[in-house]
Amino acid sequence: QVQLVESGGGLVQPGGSLKLSCAASGFTFSHYVMSWYRQAPGKERELVAFITHADENTLYADSVKGRFTISRDNAKNSVYLQMNSLKPEDTAVYYCRRGVQSDYWGKGTLVTVSS
Repeated sequence: QVQLVESGGGLVQPGGSLKLSCAASGFTFSHYVMSWYRQAPGKERELVAFITHADENTLYADSVKGRFTISRDNAKNSVYLQMNSLKPEDTAVYYCRRGVQSDYWGKGTLVTVSS
């Protein structure tokens, strides 16, 4: 079955960096768009970034453009989110998703940006 497992979250100070990882299994990873979403307390879940499978084109939410980088390693069945210049408003649970419309989500990893 499809499994998506996020890791790499934690507590970081404003201006710091974190790299999230999502390990995928149960499907042919290289055939699918992969995406990262986040949900802050009291807010709706929102798309952060996605990366296509064939040509690795990327798209970012305006709020993270220039600070976050999504990447993938098809040999490792993994997608990553490098987050730099983190702000308190980036605090959220971050989720990995297969595609942008599927029902396949990871359980999330908490990122807290605070001094």
